[in-house]
Amino acid sequence: MTYPIADLHCDLLSFISKVPKADPFDPDQIACAFPWLKAGGVRAQVMAIYTDVHPGSMKLASQQAAIFVQLLEDHSETVCRWDAAFQQQLETTEQLGIIASIENAAGIGTATASWKEIYAQFDALLEKVGSLAYISLTHHTENRFGGGNYTEGIGLKEDGKRLLDYLAGKRIPVDLSHTSDLLAEGILHHIDRHHLPIPVIASHSNFRSIWDHKRNLSDEFAQEIIHRGGIIGVNFLRAFLDNEQPERLFEHLIYGYKLHEQAIAFGADFFYTQDFPDSSRHPFYFPLAENASKYPSILEHLSQELSDGQLGKLAYENVFHFYQKLWS
Repeated sequence: MTYPIADLHCDLLSFISKVPKADPFDPDQIACAFPWLKAGGVRAQVMAIYTDVHPGSMKLASQQAAIFVQLLEDHSETVCRWDAAFQQQLETTEQLGIIASIENAAGIGTATASWKEIYAQFDALLEKVGSLAYISLTHHTENRFGGGNYTEGIGLKEDGKRLLDYLAGKRIPVDLSHTSDLLAEGILHHIDRHHLPIPVIASHSNFRSIWDHKRNLSDEFAQEIIHRGGIIGVNFLRAFLDNEQPERLFEHLIYGYKLHEQAIAFGADFFYTQDFPDSSRHPFYFPLAENASKYPSILEHLSQELSDGQLGKLAYENVFHFYQKLWS
């Protein structure tokens, strides 16, 4: 049995914006190129607007938003907007549904930006892309909003609280995939203290109980996401699965199912790796999950332990159900 795939994270937009002669249709350039997505049965894909923490972050985020719109305009035979109508018409279209997200709120506000500029940037990005699948306040490092995965002792800052306040009620989840533990704790506390209607997800994270890495979720945060009706997209990167054992991918997926079968999903995190300077990170992906064509074989392996209904939930139903509730 084949299943449509919904994936919660890839970095095709930053690839197109940064790499000379980037071609999203060239499978030799990036693991989430359109031919790989089609081969893997991917029907719905979140495309992150990713930026580092630097003075040009807001400009780069705007460029990636423009690239997202250009993909829709120039390649309408290949892609369309992923929205509520698309989810209802999935079986009647061959197009790939795409939606943008923001990975690192430095793209919304640099260190020197005024709040007037931040609000204007937020509103402009949202108007341009139409809707956002989620927002991550940080990436690996610290910014004006809080501490990222690889920062110690830095939680939610005052500017982070103010951004959450602005986010409230906009039907945009906040993503815990790139938070420090202190930032995740601060986000949850601020949401609860002020009764903010903000959903919580982890778009591309694995489980620390399986592989002890700062990028992975503790059971405490995984349970908080589940308790709040969120979803968790399992990441395919070798560094976050297990440096040596490819089969750990299946352990992370099964572990997520045991936590809550309606919360687990895919968040593969395919990005451009050819210019990455740290040789210890290569290969970034094990062969069994090295590009977006691999979803069917992953599901085939999991069919030894999961039923057809459970596989369908993992493949796309959990993600569609989450966004259906969010958008209704």
